[in-house]
Amino acid sequence: MASDIFLRPVVLTATKVAIVVGTILALINHAPALLALELSRQQILQIALTYLVPYCVSTYSSVKVLQNQIARTDHPQA
Repeated sequence: MASDIFLRPVVLTATKVAIVVGTILALINHAPALLALELSRQQILQIALTYLVPYCVSTYSSVKVLQNQIARTDHPQA
């Protein structure tokens, strides 16, 4: 269900994952520019995407788990 992406636990988990993973990846990929505080617009966009991707992946995973739990309770196996 599309509304599951806005559930508080889903958003909180995805935000935490995005902060940790995004920060690690941003440092790996852009450390010299970050430390020198010399970022181009392209690098800023890349860093934003570096945080967005793990957020989306975590959200997708959480929603799939919720959907699978609902499906199991709706159709329990004998």
